[in-house]
Amino acid sequence: MFGRFRDWGRRHPWIVDVLWLTPFVVLCLIVLASYASGPGAGSGVLPFWWYVVLGAVLVAPLLWRRRWPLTVFGVVSATSFVQWVFGVEATPFNLSVLVAMYTVASCRGVRWAVAAGLVAELGLALAFGQVTRDPDFETWASMSVFVVAIWISGIYANTRRRYLEGLEERAERAERERDQQARLAAAAERARIARELHDVVAHNVSVMIVQADGAGYAIDQDPEQAREAVRVISATGRRALAEMRRMVGVLRADDGGVEEYAPQPDLSQLDGLVERVRASGLPVELRVVGVVRELPEGEQLTVYRIVQEALTNTLKHGGPGSGAVVEMEYGVRELVVRVCDDGRGAAARSRPGGHGLVGMRERAAMFGGTVEAGPRPGGGFQVVVRLPVGEPGGSRAA
Repeated sequence: MFGRFRDWGRRHPWIVDVLWLTPFVVLCLIVLASYASGPGAGSGVLPFWWYVVLGAVLVAPLLWRRRWPLTVFGVVSATSFVQWVFGVEATPFNLSVLVAMYTVASCRGVRWAVAAGLVAELGLALAFGQVTRDPDFETWASMSVFVVAIWISGIYANTRRRYLEGLEERAERAERERDQQARLAAAAERARIARELHDVVAHNVSVMIVQADGAGYAIDQDPEQAREAVRVISATGRRALAEMRRMVGVLRADDGGVEEYAPQPDLSQLDGLVERVRASGLPVELRVVGVVRELPEGEQLTVYRIVQEALTNTLKHGGPGSGAVVEMEYGVRELVVRVCDDGRGAAARSRPGGHGLVGMRERAAMFGGTVEAGPRPGGGFQVVVRLPVGEPGGSRAA
């Protein structure tokens, strides 16, 4: 309830100022009326209605105290000083100086707050010496404590407001950083899924296209070979559909059903990949050099996908009669994977605009590796991948 009232007050500061100034003015008028009708009535320097005008001059600027606190304090203090110079006794309306001092202390820096407090103390001393013929220090000190209490309240309000503003700013900054991290994580996840989909679709569809072309040529001369090609197309399509369902399943955030997820490909399935490529009509040889090391699952998936993409490119661009060699060389500190072919599609695979080579480099860079791809000196195309292993990569000897 209080929070809503405070928010409403921030939206309508003028109404709030009018609401609290109204009882202040009424109280001052009542005090002046009792003073005018008291025993000392008529002994003042000015008539009663002049005090009313003086009160209006002192109170009216307070309506703009939030917008121009220093100016309002200067006007009110100057008016009170002129009043003292002409020997006009202080009235309850002169308390507006304390209100303006509080506003300066709560809205401006420490220097202005100290200056306003000193001016208010000086005004108190002048007014006290004017109304008291035999001033004493104890009475002045007790009145000064009242002024200092109001001044300290303004300093506290200023400090608290700045503290709350700092908390709100930090909260907003933390919220922006959280949203930014969420967007970055979502973008990274989309890029990962896009790479996976590209690898799955490009490889399997390329195999299906090659098999379909072979079946079309052999359907009249060798029906058995054509039927074998159709079986390979069917198995490849089912496998591609299963992998796509597995990957797209992670995007179903609102699905309450239980999904069955197959494990990600690793190096143990590399032989199966080579066999499927051979069945597609591309002769492939797999060589392993050095002591086989156990790699983290992420690196195994990276190697598998890069080899898959390289062989897919050979299927698409190598041309008839081409062959490929996949060589995995385990060193002390790095794993070198070479995929070489003797096809005629080096120029086609060197064109910019494809996503395969970009995806290879992104995958390798995630584990501190590099990818070099380009035509071979004697013809054909090669892809060389270097990934750190051993202690730098966190792997161990098998």
